[in-house]
Amino acid sequence: MNLIIDIGNSRTKLVAFDGDNAADQSIAEGHSLELLAGFCQRHTFSAAIVSSVIDLTPEACEALHQLPCPLLTFAADTPTPLHNRYRTPATLGRDRLAAAVGAATLLPRHSLLIADMGSCITFDFVSDRGTFVGGNITPGLHARLRAIDEFFPRLPHVDTDGDLPELGYDTPTAIRAGVVRGIIHELNGYIDFYSRRYPNLHTFVTGGDADIIVRHNARHTTIDPLLVARGLNVILDYNLQRNTITTNPR
Repeated sequence: MNLIIDIGNSRTKLVAFDGDNAADQSIAEGHSLELLAGFCQRHTFSAAIVSSVIDLTPEACEALHQLPCPLLTFAADTPTPLHNRYRTPATLGRDRLAAAVGAATLLPRHSLLIADMGSCITFDFVSDRGTFVGGNITPGLHARLRAIDEFFPRLPHVDTDGDLPELGYDTPTAIRAGVVRGIIHELNGYIDFYSRRYPNLHTFVTGGDADIIVRHNARHTTIDPLLVARGLNVILDYNLQRNTITTNPR
């Protein structure tokens, strides 16, 4: 069984994979690995991979050091099944590449658009030949709402809960609809653009806000909240097969 440790900007996700199947998961807000020891007590892991978009704290490093199995740290030079055409691979978010690997594994030989609705929203493209071509980054849903709070003090605070009309009928609904439906139109615009160029295009949507966006009319998509973890599991197996994991962290 593989242990997947995915540390994002706002949440940490632990996933246990038995082959290709996610057998268990645990999610915590923030970057703490306090749940790691208990998670490892529930399962016997043969190998682990950690991916982080932030610098790890000494406490987190120590928790990883205590793992009872070999650990692969996903880095810019870690081999993956995809050819990476990004010009600055060292700056490419590990989560973006992992999600691309996950999507390409679920649907090989297709042109793929991967939209990650997290703290930042990313739109990435993978060719039908298995090449990560690149993508775009834009502020996420909550970042956009916070920006309105910060830069426009006369406007009210608005969150995602509440009515979402096509056109706002008061200021709170105008802000909510402007942000949420703006992202929906943004996603649909990417889908329409790439569908015209690549008839076999398929779109995967992942990230903490994926459900909010897709349930309000983003079309032709597959939601997979575990897409990054699936990709990390594939990357771990890929490196195990290549014998590139040779040391035990203990």
